[in-house]
Amino acid sequence: MTARPEKHSLTLRGHRTSVSLEPDFWDAFRQIAAERGVTLNALADRIDAERAADSGLASAIRVFVLARFRDAPPMGQAVSERVRSGARQVGG
Repeated sequence: MTARPEKHSLTLRGHRTSVSLEPDFWDAFRQIAAERGVTLNALADRIDAERAADSGLASAIRVFVLARFRDAPPMGQAVSERVRSGARQVGG
């Protein structure tokens, strides 16, 4: 990933804040929000509420996105195959 971070505004609990993420992270973050049927602001608000006090919001979003895709089944492998093989799917 060589693209420079892009700054976007989010609204968390009624307050505007800016977050800088690389374009691939913004795309993945939007994809996760769409999969869950929530707005980007709502998902960011949840991450913000659950992050450690010493962790920045941008870092917390990156870790969240990474965890979501790390726990996804490998390309070409259905979830049912993972269940049959005994692998546990971590909730997201």
